Amino acid sequence: MANSPSQIDTQIVDVQSSEVESQLSSLVYDMSQQVHMVMQNMLKMIAEIDQNSSGIMEEVEKCKNLAFERKKSLEEEKERFQKAAFAVLDMLNDRD
Repeated sequence: MANSPSQIDTQIVDVQSSEVESQLSSLVYDMSQQVHMVMQNMLKMIAEIDQNSSGIMEEVEKCKNLAFERKKSLEEEKERFQKAAFAVLDMLNDRD
């Protein structure tokens, strides 16, 4: 039994639809794979940034502590110089 023209047209449309669906499925799969790889790379970069920022924060804290100690030392030295200067001034005032 021969196929009528409308049946052939329907079969052609079905084949074309199947091919389009297959191409779309392949495209969606490829895109999802690319998105997955990009997300993995982003997660790696985020982990690296977190690690680096932790190291930076530790260094900042060390520098802050060193600066505080240096400030304290300078303030103590300033007090000693002020006491010495006042002592010299007192000695000079007593000579008059």
